[in-house]
Amino acid sequence: MANLTPDQAKEFHEQFKITYTAFVGLAAVAHLLVFASKPWF
Repeated sequence: MANLTPDQAKEFHEQFKITYTAFVGLAAVAHLLVFASKPWF
C-alpha cells in the first residue's frame, strides 16, 4: 500500500468510502431489524 501513487491512493480512497458506507448502512439495517424483533428497553 505504501507504494501507491497519489492518483492510485485517491482511487483506492474513493472505493474504500463506498465500501465503508455500504458496510455501515447494512450494519444499521441489521441493528434496526434486531431492535424491531427484540426491543431491549
